[in-house]
Amino acid sequence: MNIHEYQAKVLLRKFGVPVSDGVVGLTAQEAEKGIQTMPGPLYVVKAQIHAGGRGKAGGVKLAKSKEEAIKLSKEMFGKILVTPQTGPEGKQVHRVYIENGSNIEKEYYISLVVDRATSRVTFMASTEGGVEIEEVAHSHPEKIITVSVDTAAGLQAHHLRSLGFGLKLEGDLLKKFYGFAKALYEAFIGCDCSQLEINPLIVNDKGEWLALDAKINVDDNALYRHPGIFEMRDKDEEDPLEVRAADAGLSYIKMDGSIGCMVNGAGLAMATMDIIQLYGEAPANFLDVGGGATKERVTEAFKIILSDPNVKAILVNIFGGIMRCDVIAEGIISAAKELKLTVPLIVRLEGTNVEKGKEILSKSGLAITSADNLGDAAEKVTKAVKKAA
Repeated sequence: MNIHEYQAKVLLRKFGVPVSDGVVGLTAQEAEKGIQTMPGPLYVVKAQIHAGGRGKAGGVKLAKSKEEAIKLSKEMFGKILVTPQTGPEGKQVHRVYIENGSNIEKEYYISLVVDRATSRVTFMASTEGGVEIEEVAHSHPEKIITVSVDTAAGLQAHHLRSLGFGLKLEGDLLKKFYGFAKALYEAFIGCDCSQLEINPLIVNDKGEWLALDAKINVDDNALYRHPGIFEMRDKDEEDPLEVRAADAGLSYIKMDGSIGCMVNGAGLAMATMDIIQLYGEAPANFLDVGGGATKERVTEAFKIILSDPNVKAILVNIFGGIMRCDVIAEGIISAAKELKLTVPLIVRLEGTNVEKGKEILSKSGLAITSADNLGDAAEKVTKAVKKAA
């Protein structure tokens, strides 16, 4: 789960990570009221969206007076920001964060991620702060320092030295950096993060480290341990269909293709999407109905798939283990009748009660095409899409 910058800074402050002071406004009036309490003389007005690249899109503005800060914040609300991470449709600004300006002496980059390759937490740091780290990684990979930490042993002094010396830090600045990096690691572990990024991390004119920006992603599977963080969820920043699916207990991610997919099991869903592309088409979604889906959940899954106007055909691929194929078949028929299904529907069933499930489908009187295996299903659904086109 992603959270906003201002929320991330609230969490970081609890772990002793130095961050700049600011106020958030959910309305222009709230923002104005908050600005009036700030000392100034410089203010930074920041759009709060779950995407990077805000600055280039006009989502970060510098103001030299309270009046200018109020004016800029009012202009920010409702603005559509288009960045490389939002897609061409962009994201609308519903929240604005205003913080005191800082006198910057030097900018750095630092982040922590869960590294699946090493099963460790990995620091990434660079002297090239304030720019897109992907660009640095592509053009100057030698400027990125990586240090992996075994969480069983925890953060050690040699990890900190590798980071500090890699950034060419010396003296008092190096000692202060050790404290900063340690607090950052404790925040990452303490909040069950999957990613924590500070860009830029700055040294101000007083020789102090400061997290000028903050991006945090928390592991969804750990949110039950952090009810306070879960309350920070902003549904305005999420795809409405994905929110609806989550509320129904479905794992759904919208994609750009034309074939709607309903599958049980994440691995089978990935294989289904891969074979659709192998046959020359693209999936419209990832949708895992889970191992114990009911007829009602299957019906809701169909409704969500068909809410996407790009869907030209649907492929249902179910391996019945805990989930029985006859229950799935009943759910498919119920959904098809309720929704008056008009797009081609191809169904591949295998596993528990598969013959009973196929019999239910064949006797339904509906235009449902059965498939014998995954390859057969992919071939039939891609042909159906091409015929419709």
